[in-house]
Amino acid sequence: MKQALGLIEISGLSTAVLAADTMAKAANIRILEIENTKGLGYMTIKIAGDVGAVNAAVNAGKQIGAANNKLVSWKVIPRPSDYVEQAFCCPEPPVPPSPPMKEAQEETGTGKTAAFGIPLLEKIDPKNKKLQAIVLCPTRELAIQVAEEIRNLAKYMHGIKVLPIYGGQEIVKQIRSLKSGTQLVIGTPGRVMDHMRRKTMKMDHVHTIVLDEADEMLNMGFREDIETILEGIPQEHQTVLFSATMPKAILEITKQFQTNAELVKVTKKELTVPNIEQFYYEVKPKNKEEVLSRLLDIYTPKLSVVFCNTKKQVDLLVNGLLGRGYFAAGLHGDMKQAQRDRVMQGFRSGKTDILVCTDVAARGIDVDDVEAVFNYDLPQDDEYYVHRIGRTGRAGRVGRSFSFVSGREVYKLKEIQRYCKTKIYAQKVPSLNDVANTKMENVLEEIEQIIENEDLTKFLQIIEERVNESDYTAMDLAAAFLKYCSGQQETEEKDMEFGDTGAEEAGMVRLFINIGKKNKAKPGDIVGAIAGESGIPGKLIGTIDMFDKYTFVEVPREYARDVLNAMNHTKIKGKSVAVEPANQK
Repeated sequence: MKQALGLIEISGLSTAVLAADTMAKAANIRILEIENTKGLGYMTIKIAGDVGAVNAAVNAGKQIGAANNKLVSWKVIPRPSDYVEQAFCCPEPPVPPSPPMKEAQEETGTGKTAAFGIPLLEKIDPKNKKLQAIVLCPTRELAIQVAEEIRNLAKYMHGIKVLPIYGGQEIVKQIRSLKSGTQLVIGTPGRVMDHMRRKTMKMDHVHTIVLDEADEMLNMGFREDIETILEGIPQEHQTVLFSATMPKAILEITKQFQTNAELVKVTKKELTVPNIEQFYYEVKPKNKEEVLSRLLDIYTPKLSVVFCNTKKQVDLLVNGLLGRGYFAAGLHGDMKQAQRDRVMQGFRSGKTDILVCTDVAARGIDVDDVEAVFNYDLPQDDEYYVHRIGRTGRAGRVGRSFSFVSGREVYKLKEIQRYCKTKIYAQKVPSLNDVANTKMENVLEEIEQIIENEDLTKFLQIIEERVNESDYTAMDLAAAFLKYCSGQQETEEKDMEFGDTGAEEAGMVRLFINIGKKNKAKPGDIVGAIAGESGIPGKLIGTIDMFDKYTFVEVPREYARDVLNAMNHTKIKGKSVAVEPANQK
């Protein structure tokens, strides 16, 4: 994978060395060279790494240089040409020989939990009620998931008690369970440390510790916690680390704590699961929600997972989807544990069709029926892409992944393709006609199933009577019924009166509404009012641009007149609103 390059020029050797040290500690980057520009007194620090890491390191170095009035210049090159990269970079240093460790590097979907769960269970003595093994996980959801899977593996092994412990759960209950005799604990680092401080977890008999998603735990800042836990268990023990990548921080931990290690790699020609169809769409940020809705309507996945990069975006998208009539729920780190448990239970049971979440919250989502994954925002790290799309296509099923890219993000997508050694195919954004045609096809398929499997005698009699009583044929009635079921309406000439209102999408009319953010209105309020007053299906409402005092909303041209007539003098947030066609942008 092509790495970003960074340069920073600083006057003076001592300041440059201090800046380089700060940069190396600030982010996971490689310092390629500290070059002395002879005759000028400048030191040039050259670094390489992921774009985010290089940006963070350069910013840290700039602060050191500026604080000492020694900063000269700086530059970050996100995607250097091959020629620049070859001239600039030193050769990638060879991977050091395996340090003292027992580590497994695996891809998504390789049976990781069973790989460590079965040996763990075999090593545990059921007659000994003391704590014997610990599994550390980065998130509560993953800890719960791993505990459930290991309990299933131990279903016919009597006398072995498995306990998940994590923050957000009542600690008194956990203490009671630990005292009753628990041999295997699956927990998050913070909560395990809490029990160690309270001395409610006795480590004297622990012979095995597993670090699941070790790379993610380090990314989340758990390194000190992990070191504290490893220092608190008996010297004679086995440590097993499972990681999708081998970052420097993991190698440092293994050098410090492990001996006589073995490195096991599970690799594939492709990092992603081959039975996942992968597509991407070039979409403007403000149109993402509309495109997502259209894809949901066309593919009608049983369960879907939508990934966003921020908690705020999760909340905004959930509100928007609910306003459009979808059964959606959000999952992120700011939610209380009880709420997160309810969301996951609703998703697993099928009460919620769409789960919108962040990367951290998605750890531990292992639901076999997920048919589609949407990258609403591209992941910040390439490896996260693998974790995301691995939520679908599980247990031998076929899955689909859809990624939205805007502007220069297409270059980021190409980096992901190179990293995954797979092809992500470009697709055209489906039009409203595509959605309508798909709905008609779905209706026809359902009708065919009814014809083949149901008794239609009663209904045939009704149709026969109506045909005999009117001038309509059975074909006329069938066509009208199909139109009614699909929700399609014909565009009449009178609807052309709106002209060009500046709508982004063909076949849409952009309307102006005199209410905005300062009225405490949200997109869901706008969608709800339009759908409720005019009868237009919420799913058909397009882009909503909300400003402080007014809002623009796009509706299908065939519905525009109905919306105008129904919405004028309607109240939203207690204010009577006026609606009119927007002027062309």
